[in-house]
Amino acid sequence: MRSLLLAAVAVLAASVGTARADHGLTKGTPDIKSATAMAFGPNGILFVGDAAGAAVFAIDTQDTSPAGTGEVKVDRVDAQIAGVLGVSDKDVRINDMKVNPASGNVYFAASRGQSGGPAIVRVSRAGKAEPLAMKDVPFAKVAIANPGKGGKDPTGVVTSMAFLDGKLIVAGLSSEQFASTLRVIPFPFPKETDKGTAIEIFHGAHNAIETRSPIRTFTTYKIGGEDNLMAAYTCTPLVKIPVSELKPGVKVVGKTIAELGNGNQPLDMISYTKDGKDYLLVTNNKRGVMKIPAAEFATAPAITTKPSVPGGVKYDSITELKDVVQLDKLDATRGLIVVKTDAGFDLKTIPLP
Repeated sequence: MRSLLLAAVAVLAASVGTARADHGLTKGTPDIKSATAMAFGPNGILFVGDAAGAAVFAIDTQDTSPAGTGEVKVDRVDAQIAGVLGVSDKDVRINDMKVNPASGNVYFAASRGQSGGPAIVRVSRAGKAEPLAMKDVPFAKVAIANPGKGGKDPTGVVTSMAFLDGKLIVAGLSSEQFASTLRVIPFPFPKETDKGTAIEIFHGAHNAIETRSPIRTFTTYKIGGEDNLMAAYTCTPLVKIPVSELKPGVKVVGKTIAELGNGNQPLDMISYTKDGKDYLLVTNNKRGVMKIPAAEFATAPAITTKPSVPGGVKYDSITELKDVVQLDKLDATRGLIVVKTDAGFDLKTIPLP
């Protein structure tokens, strides 16, 4: 009897280990309708936000072997992506770019023209592009409860994502009265997300409280040992939101600590450390690349009345970086950027400024 019990315990332990290792993924073909945002989780797991399908997918890229430490440089990366997808480079739209921390390879979320469907393309450190396999791959899907319609911008359902401590944080719009929403999704995924957390901010440049505009880009950052989201909206408030307050069905008031300039769309954001100091690096469509020191994040007063713009926490403009449309960390000292040129889009490695 004792032997039988020990054998049963061993089988149970093995099955639990398998469940943990596969992250709840099963083999199949994900029915992704769009790829608007990405984030990486553990062991090369890629999260893909599907705004059109109101869902988030987790896909095992099986890309975990270190691919080297050299810089990445690809001229006309849009043409490379178009080539492996079998379409014209004019029919490719790059929606997001992320570096896989497990391997160092680079991933692009793309659209094939107006209605050609989504694609995920991997670019190696050597610059070779290949589409990510989407047939008979380990994946999981979670439906987004009460998704917003996004108005003129259908990508608004999923605008930005980050993985933190076993959970995926998803920014976007809901159909609730307070449409700006953050959803915290445990991983492995449930069948459906909860209602999410409604986000209210004071938009200094607009001199108004806003609840309907989505966060356009965000990153996670520890302040005083506690996890926060540093989030940027259109026109361009920088807002601090404690992760501990993100609970389903409640409303959270974010703390606006900077107004970075109106008439501007934030495109991407990372945090990094250089010479012992922490910074945010934010790229924008009208105001270029901004380097924002994090030293004042803990003590910066909330902006509650219309300030001079820019106002609040100060930033430095990185004038040598122009027309940057995507941004991610390649490693602790280097960044990876997608730059718009007259001919198309180039992929470049840069030292973090």
